[in-house]
Amino acid sequence: MKKITLFAMLLIAAIHVNAQDIQFHYDFGRHLYPDEEASRQKVTVTVEQFKADQWGSWYYFVDIDLSRKFTEGAYTEISREFNLGKQSPFAAHVEYDGGLNRFGSFQQSGLIGAAWNGHSADFSQTYSVQLMYKHYFKSYNYTRAYASCQLTGVWSTTFAHKACTFTGFIDFWRGEKANGHGQLVILTEPQFWYNFNSIKGLEKTNLSIGTEVEISNNFIYNTYNDKSFFINPTLALKWTF
Repeated sequence: MKKITLFAMLLIAAIHVNAQDIQFHYDFGRHLYPDEEASRQKVTVTVEQFKADQWGSWYYFVDIDLSRKFTEGAYTEISREFNLGKQSPFAAHVEYDGGLNRFGSFQQSGLIGAAWNGHSADFSQTYSVQLMYKHYFKSYNYTRAYASCQLTGVWSTTFAHKACTFTGFIDFWRGEKANGHGQLVILTEPQFWYNFNSIKGLEKTNLSIGTEVEISNNFIYNTYNDKSFFINPTLALKWTF
């Protein structure tokens, strides 16, 4: 669910300087891939917040993965951007990625680089491109520290008289195979939302219903076979505070 509404929230942030939402996703992945993803979580709860200030902005999210019996894990990304001039679209970007699961931890990483941000005149369309150096840390047994890089694109568009929002991100980064050889990892998670506050009489109802589709290659840990490409859709609800 990472980074999905960061720039979608810029419109709200431009007015309130602070925006937060909570999302509930039912994941269909284990039904689509009962062998490769037999242990995939059924429900993910995402909490995220964007806050702008005079120097730039803060953004974080926490994904909490739930199965029938366990809290499978909690993964977070926290980023800070520093504007490079009042009218400049460029910003310096610093980020931490990591978290815990019931078996130990996710491999942690730190990122630093530059972002190019933009939007339409009414903020109904927003976009960002980020190019970053990424460093993985040795976080548990069988992992090692290594250098990487990441290219990220983020977009959001609201249309149909603010009834619909299409938003998402795509990441490309260098990962490592078990034998230490590098590989290209691709992850994108587009979301589509229908916003109930666009309905007359429900303007104060900040509920949205929609879907997220996680599309990835070389991202999901699969020991069942050699399959590396997966498409995992969800059915989701979101409340914006």
